[in-house]
Amino acid sequence: MSDDQSPKQPPFPGDVPETAWIEVIQKMEEVYSDLIRYEVDLEQKNAALEEAQQFITSVVSSVSDILIVCDQKGRVQQVNRALVELTGFDESAFLDRPVRDLFVDDATLPAGFCEQMAELQQDGVTDLEVRLHCREGTPSDPVAINCSTRFDTRGRPAGLVLIGRPVGELRRAYQALNAAHAELKQAQQQLVQSEKMASLGRLVAGVAHELNNPISFVYGNVHSLARYRERLTTYLEAIHAGIPEEEREDLRRKLRIDRLLSDLGPLIEGTLEGAVRVADIVKNLRRLSFSSQGEPERLDVSAVIGTAVQWAAKGRPQAIPIHCRLPPGLSARGHAGQLHQVMVNLIENALDAVAGQPSPEIRVMAESGPDWVWVTVEDNGPGIPPENVLKVFDPFFTTKPVGHGTGLGLWISYGIIKDHGGMIEAGNIQSPDGTPGGARFRFSLPAA
Repeated sequence: MSDDQSPKQPPFPGDVPETAWIEVIQKMEEVYSDLIRYEVDLEQKNAALEEAQQFITSVVSSVSDILIVCDQKGRVQQVNRALVELTGFDESAFLDRPVRDLFVDDATLPAGFCEQMAELQQDGVTDLEVRLHCREGTPSDPVAINCSTRFDTRGRPAGLVLIGRPVGELRRAYQALNAAHAELKQAQQQLVQSEKMASLGRLVAGVAHELNNPISFVYGNVHSLARYRERLTTYLEAIHAGIPEEEREDLRRKLRIDRLLSDLGPLIEGTLEGAVRVADIVKNLRRLSFSSQGEPERLDVSAVIGTAVQWAAKGRPQAIPIHCRLPPGLSARGHAGQLHQVMVNLIENALDAVAGQPSPEIRVMAESGPDWVWVTVEDNGPGIPPENVLKVFDPFFTTKPVGHGTGLGLWISYGIIKDHGGMIEAGNIQSPDGTPGGARFRFSLPAA
């Protein structure tokens, strides 16, 4: 056998082709780079997880409410800083302890609170008030506890989360708030009473001016009648004494008996007229009560408004003309005294608005419809600023100087008209040139 025909020897195991080694090295580099990438991803995820955990921990720690996390057996797994600060114990003192041990014996817990954790996880507990053990040995202030179920990643109950808030400070805050509210209500009632007294004062001033004329008239007539009585007594005594006829006639002329007798009739009639006028004023005064007790009555709107206008204008240093257009027989349902108070408030405001105007003037008008009676009060003052139109009926709002108004007159008027089932509105009269020509107040009452 020749050399060319001799069989070939198999390659030596170590004689690996170079291309195979290159492929192995490339695969190792790919695996290494994948490992590096996985490690980087794992570090990023660990960092994100640590950041999330730190964020959750910081949030839980900074929550002002007490937080207690329990497992299914009622053992504490986590608490927050609020519980540590309230009780004075370290966080480690609570871990793995039954949650029941945190509460004092007299705590108003449901029966079997720790023994029936499964049922509590289904139903939960709300508005439970407990006391916690503290390091000093004294129980804490009452704590309002709410209990809810905690679920695991599969959505199965894994325990309870208890959230509580001390109610001692909250109760003290509520008590302080209630005290402040009571003081505010008392001050408001005092101001309302002050406004009512001011309205009563204006009413009394009007009544005094109204009563002054008839009483003065009656007073003067009574003095004249007293003098006439003395002269008649002297004349009759002389007649009964039997004096001669000539002396009697001289005495008759001297005492002016004939003129006295002719004057008695007008004096008596005038006195009766003044007494009737006083009686009418007293009757109106008795009818004008500020009380809203009783059912609304049928009232003559024109008469009530006329009386209010007359009395509100009395006592003003400047006589301001008030033009009234009040149809007779205008009837509505309500309380005459309260309507009188509304009209006095509106007219008083109008009188204050036109004070100092070159030609002050106030107009009061009333008109009726099928279901309503409308009353309008206008003046030619400067009007209401646009920014104040929606504020004039707010309590304590006033544009008058300090000491000249409480800011309750229009607010009380608004309440009275609203209680009567009507409405009241404020606005300005528009002049032909578009500028405000004065204030206008208009309210409605149910027609009788």
